[in-house]
Amino acid sequence: MRKFANYGPVALVAGASEGLGAAFAERLAAAGLDLVLVARRADPLAAFAQRLGAATGRSVLPVAADLGEAAGVDSVLAATRQLEIGLLVCNAAFSPIGPFLDRPLDEHRAAIAVNVTAPVVLAHALGGRMAARGRGGIVLVTSLAGFQGTPLVASYAATKAFNMVLAEGLWDELRARGVDVLACCAGATDTPGYARSAPSGRPARFAPRLQPAGAVAREALDALGRAPLVITGAGNRIASLVMRRVLTRERAVRIMGREMRRRYSL
Repeated sequence: MRKFANYGPVALVAGASEGLGAAFAERLAAAGLDLVLVARRADPLAAFAQRLGAATGRSVLPVAADLGEAAGVDSVLAATRQLEIGLLVCNAAFSPIGPFLDRPLDEHRAAIAVNVTAPVVLAHALGGRMAARGRGGIVLVTSLAGFQGTPLVASYAATKAFNMVLAEGLWDELRARGVDVLACCAGATDTPGYARSAPSGRPARFAPRLQPAGAVAREALDALGRAPLVITGAGNRIASLVMRRVLTRERAVRIMGREMRRRYSL
């Protein structure tokens, strides 16, 4: 837990009312950090913040904001202007599922706003404060879908590729200024959000198992400060190695397409 002294006294977790974001928040509170929790749905966010604060004795500030809107991102920065944010975890995400042309254009725009624009703005603003202090950390949550084109979640996968490359670039830029940056590449994670996406088919036999959210958060925070990228879960690391190093890119994309069609019965 000593390493988290560099990332305090306050951590901001975006997409934090449940699932992976909540798992990050719980682990950071247990490590002794106060928290700012950001999510779109106010009531579940407030309830989780209250429970976490009562259980850990840490200060937990809920900020209800839609990160798909510029005003929502601005409200987060305004609410944290007087706080010393030492760690930023960008976990909020939006994923249109289905054939690209069948989904409304507004959904693809929302994916870009939540998954790309918001992390860039938050990393620039809060990362600048961290660099000025000479310490801090940034975690951008990415996905195995971002290692290649992924049919049926094409725009989501593209945004996750952006976050992966952004984190790797910032890892090199900011480490000389005392700020650690990590791309946390998670595979399918057992969260309420994943359940709501309504996967109706059975995954292929070779597909890695769903990973518990707590395990993803633990691996990511353990890797922060050690490397620019972590792929959480042994099964995900093996699958990623095969897809990127053994198969041709065309074959990898086709396999992902078959798996997505199987998983969502499309």
